[in-house]
Amino acid sequence: MPGLRASPPAFLLLLVLVFPRGSPAAPGAGQELEPGSRSAVAAARVALHYGNFQARSLGGLRALGQVRKATLKNIPESGHKYYLQFSTEDYRTGEDAGNCLATVLYPKKKSPPVVSIKCSHTKDKKEIQEEDNRFYQRIRHQSKPITGNNIPDSYGNIEPALEPVWALAVAGSSSIMWEKSTETLGYFLAQVKSVRQWVRKDDFTEFDYTVLLHEIPTQEIISCHMRLTWLPGHPLKVKHFCASNADEGSGAESGSAAGPSAEKGAKF
Repeated sequence: MPGLRASPPAFLLLLVLVFPRGSPAAPGAGQELEPGSRSAVAAARVALHYGNFQARSLGGLRALGQVRKATLKNIPESGHKYYLQFSTEDYRTGEDAGNCLATVLYPKKKSPPVVSIKCSHTKDKKEIQEEDNRFYQRIRHQSKPITGNNIPDSYGNIEPALEPVWALAVAGSSSIMWEKSTETLGYFLAQVKSVRQWVRKDDFTEFDYTVLLHEIPTQEIISCHMRLTWLPGHPLKVKHFCASNADEGSGAESGSAAGPSAEKGAKF
C-alpha cells in the first residue's frame, strides 16, 4: 500500500495481525466499500477514538486522514465487521502521523464496538514521551489549580495555558465516543464547556470536565460529565455520565469548535 512508512516485513506482520490468514472473518468474502463512503469513514473514526484512548499519550493523538480501503462483512450471530486501511494526521499540527489497519465490529447486542487497530508511526517513542512530559510539566507547574470554560472559544482558539487541558479532553472523550458509537451514530468532540483541576497529593493529575459531543448525523449536542486521571506512561482513567441518557454512565481505563472540523483539533 503506497505511503506506508513501515518497512515491508513490518507491514506484512501488521497485515497478518489485523487480517489473519484463514480467519473465518477474513475480508475476502466481504463487500468492498467506497473508501469515502459514510459508513467506511465513520468506522475509521471509531477505530481512532479507541486508539487515541488506548494510547495513553497526549503527544500521539491522531485525527483521521483518508480511508484507503474498506471492506464490510456480515458475521452471523455477531454483527457487521469493517476491515479498514487509512491514513492519519497529528491531532494538533495536521502533519502526517502514519497509517493504520483496523477492524471494527458493531455487535448486534447493545455494547461498544469491538476494535482492533495497528498503526505505523512518524514519531519515535522517545519523541512522544518527551511531548507527554512537556504537557505534564505545564500542568504541574501552574501556580493554582486549572479552571476554564468554553474551550475552544467561538473562534476556535485555545489559550496556551489550556492546551494540555484540551489535549486531555480529546484523549478522555475518545473513550466516550468509542463506547457510544454505533453503525448509524458517530461523534466529534465539539467543546470543553467547563474544566476544573483537583489537587492531589500523588503525582497523578485529575480533572472534572463537562464536554459537548456533536452527534452525527442527528446534529444533536450531547453534554457529558467526565472525571479524568492521568500520569504519563500510565493508563488513562475515565469515568463519565452523559445527560442525554439518564441511565448511561461508565468507567473506562486505557490499556495502554463545534462540528466536524473539531476532529482535527482547534487552533493552538
